[in-house]
Amino acid sequence: MVKINEVAQAAGVSISTVSYALSGKRPISPDTRRRIEKAVHELGYSPNAGARMLAGSRTQIFALTEPLRKDTHAPTHMAFVLATAVAARRNDYDILLLTDEDATAGMSRVASNGLVDAILVLDVAPDDERVKLARAISTPTIFIGIPNDNAGLVCVDLDFAAAAELAVDRLADAGHRAIGLVGQPEVSYEMSNFPPRVLAAFEKRAGERDIRSGFGATGSKHTSRTATRRTVARLLDEGATALVLHCTEEAHVVVLGELAERGLRVPEDVSLVSVGASFDTAALRTPVDMIPLVPQTSCDLAVDLALQSLGEDRPEPGLRLIDPVYAAHGSLAAPPGGSAD
Repeated sequence: MVKINEVAQAAGVSISTVSYALSGKRPISPDTRRRIEKAVHELGYSPNAGARMLAGSRTQIFALTEPLRKDTHAPTHMAFVLATAVAARRNDYDILLLTDEDATAGMSRVASNGLVDAILVLDVAPDDERVKLARAISTPTIFIGIPNDNAGLVCVDLDFAAAAELAVDRLADAGHRAIGLVGQPEVSYEMSNFPPRVLAAFEKRAGERDIRSGFGATGSKHTSRTATRRTVARLLDEGATALVLHCTEEAHVVVLGELAERGLRVPEDVSLVSVGASFDTAALRTPVDMIPLVPQTSCDLAVDLALQSLGEDRPEPGLRLIDPVYAAHGSLAAPPGGSAD
């Protein structure tokens, strides 16, 4: 690794002069600055983050705070990490991933030492502890998700409420009068920001459309198969002719397996619509209509907002909700007999 004394020797100046040129602490003659810049470029010298900060330039690094907890669904979360990294790299930025289970620790650390230009927040909880910190630090912070207390924050997310409403509307328009929601693990309704929005919107829209609705959660990663099968069995026994799936890919597979074991065909006997899946439901053994959560869409927008926050025209606080899009894969039809009544 090239050291500052090597730059000084190549430029024919003292180490302190190089330091002043990089930090901006003292004026340097144009000729001397050019020699130093040439030496820095030719030697591939990289000044530390503190020097870049003092010089008023950018670090070209975004922090991504993504606490990895025991209940974290790794495939979904890593899809967002990858999408964020790709969007950042497209704009000549690197990602510093903060996985501290104490989510505020890493975020506070990088904000205090000037290591990053902005912070992107993933795995947002309803009462997220990072909200208070985001308001206290000067480092621009973008939330990919919506905490309950979001006043003054910049937040990006799929419009999960609109997605749930769209699913109910499609099924109701096809003639279904009894619909079940196969949801996330129970803990997600306390730890995550979006499952409660899906459930509330599902029940509200079902009521508005005069639909009988039912709901059941899936289990943890260790009990998901049993819990999912129980939920599907109960919803079908209660008369549901359609299911809205807001659950993991593994749970989707279990739902399809349970229907097959009961001799039920999709969509002739039971219609399915998946809401908020970040995986391709068309690749399942029985393709399922979906209203997807596309990590790239959310993360591209979040990175754009982070870049905008570094300029003079900073983004206004508020929610940036992404409109849901329906993708048909042949899993929706009228209920048997044309009505579920």
